[in-house]
Amino acid sequence: MSTGIYSIGVSGIAAAQLNLLTTEHNVVNASTPGYTRQRAVQATNIAVNTGAGSIGQGVHVQTIERMYDRYLTSQVNSAQTTLSAIDAYYGEIKQIDNLLADPSAGLTPALQDFFSGVQQMAANPSLLSARESMISSATTLVNRFQSLDSRLSELSDEVNGKIQDAVTSINAYSSQIADLNQRIIVSESSYGQPANDLLDQRDTLIGELNKLVKVSTSTNSNGSFNVFVGTGQQLVVGNQAMTVTAFAASADPSRIAVGLQTMAGSSIELPEQLITGGQLGGLVSFRNETLDKARNELGRVAASVALTVNAQHALGMDLSGNASGDGAVFNANFFNVANLVPTVSANSHNAGSLIVSAQLSSPSYGPEVSDGNFYTNLTTSDYRLVFDGGTNYTLTRLADNKAFALSGSAPGTLSLPSEGFSVSLGAGVGSVGDSYLIQPTRNAAANVSVNAVIAADPRTVAAAAPFRTSATSTNTGNGAISSGKTVPGFDVSLLRSSDITISYNAASATQLSFSALPPGEMVTIKLPGSPEAAPVLPPVAYTQGMTISVHGMSFTLSGQPSNGDTFKLSLNSAGTADGRNALALGQLQTKNTTAGAKATFQGAYAQLVANNGIKTRELKVTGDAQQAVLDQAEATRDSLSGVNLDEEAANLIRFQQAYQASAKLLEIGKSLFDTILQIR
Repeated sequence: MSTGIYSIGVSGIAAAQLNLLTTEHNVVNASTPGYTRQRAVQATNIAVNTGAGSIGQGVHVQTIERMYDRYLTSQVNSAQTTLSAIDAYYGEIKQIDNLLADPSAGLTPALQDFFSGVQQMAANPSLLSARESMISSATTLVNRFQSLDSRLSELSDEVNGKIQDAVTSINAYSSQIADLNQRIIVSESSYGQPANDLLDQRDTLIGELNKLVKVSTSTNSNGSFNVFVGTGQQLVVGNQAMTVTAFAASADPSRIAVGLQTMAGSSIELPEQLITGGQLGGLVSFRNETLDKARNELGRVAASVALTVNAQHALGMDLSGNASGDGAVFNANFFNVANLVPTVSANSHNAGSLIVSAQLSSPSYGPEVSDGNFYTNLTTSDYRLVFDGGTNYTLTRLADNKAFALSGSAPGTLSLPSEGFSVSLGAGVGSVGDSYLIQPTRNAAANVSVNAVIAADPRTVAAAAPFRTSATSTNTGNGAISSGKTVPGFDVSLLRSSDITISYNAASATQLSFSALPPGEMVTIKLPGSPEAAPVLPPVAYTQGMTISVHGMSFTLSGQPSNGDTFKLSLNSAGTADGRNALALGQLQTKNTTAGAKATFQGAYAQLVANNGIKTRELKVTGDAQQAVLDQAEATRDSLSGVNLDEEAANLIRFQQAYQASAKLLEIGKSLFDTILQIR
């Protein structure tokens, strides 16, 4: 009997001791990150069956288990990886938002100052100081473009660096997880019991890995974890860790791509849509959705300003009387656009040798010749050109994946839709599937500058219109001609040879005839209240208030001329006080000059600022909400897995008493045994 008492008491002491050790372990690890509360799972020993009934043989501890729920942990990891992505995105976009919206460092003040300088020159075209002020404001504008682009470029480098750092950390965590997998396998196979503390360490590493990139896991029969990224790309398999690599993207060497190293040592580039969640996913999303668009939009505004101002400036006359058609003595370009060329990157996997380049197209003019303005058709998208074989190519606008089928032979130029640029096929031979990334405006803001000749000599600014209109002094009618403006198609060489005389013949159905025009020269007519008609050969019928455009000169005839009355278009030999072209330059500020004549310069920039501001606010609100989701998920998990010191203190007392009670059994057994020994 005393032997049974002893064995039961010893089993109780052993169980109480393990419970005490487990509770103490919980108490001292209450503040340990990633620790999961443990408990001892007890069971009764196998009873002894006797004629008097089944007699119990005490207790034993089956295992020490973690208070763990993988679904709750998965919810925490999911909430954490989403929050980490939002935080990474928000940290970057906030810098762009502060940069673009800054009232002193943004683009809007520089644009306003530039056009204010243009208007001052239009009011005082003969003053060199007004011209110098306009050139100074233009220099400030291009410096602002370059400064903003430089900051965005720095952000791009920063993102590249953070991606590389994240990849380094991912590899470190993956290696540690693989090592823990091996230790868990050895431990659990050796003792047949869960390696609780090692499992906690592995779960902690999985949580840290989720802060970098969203991963999923599966459990093997030996207790090890497999870790996957994207749509199932292996990161850790058992005790083997794959190597994540960071390298220049095959399509765009300026950006860092993420890949997985193969057994052969090469790297497979992961599509960016597979990189989601965590800091890495947030950085990639920021780069694709915001940074690239911001640089492209800034470049589009810069290119549109340079191209439209140059086109309008080319229609004027400088202070020395030079105009379009005077050769090298006339500086048509106010801005230097020699380096304003799209960036074309051949994919590093191309098998062919074809050289592809691109050029920005000259701005369009419209909607009417007589009353239009210059505008560009550039978008904020990048493009991918793919060689389909033969003379066939596919150009895809990456912003909306709209594809254009093109045809052309090398060398030559591909016929493009109106996207604001053209593509040239140079030397070499293409291979089917070869692709090229075309970025029409990515570096435009960094490469625009003021024409050095104009910057050195303000007299070369073409502020005047190169022609003037006049009614002959002998006219007897009350017909009048407006001062007119220059439109595309003007060439001053015609007026240097002869004036153009417009004669009114009352007896003819086509009352207006034009002298000294080149053979086949067409005339464009716009009647009051009517759309502009197609160009026709003169002579033309007269209507009071009609607008006429001929040889790049647009003017309005009003009143009623008498038979034989004439009007003249002459070379503007007194253009020092003429600011008509400067006035036209100033009007570009309020005209729809970008996005295919759908937005102004400042409107396009304001849209960029607004979109970034909206996205920044959205991420701030979403981040706060996601933080609440994470807090709730952690609270739910910790209600099961977290250590409650009050509860553990109560357990210490309970298990202490259990230990003492079991020890009392041994004392009773000893007393009974001593009694038996005393019997004679």
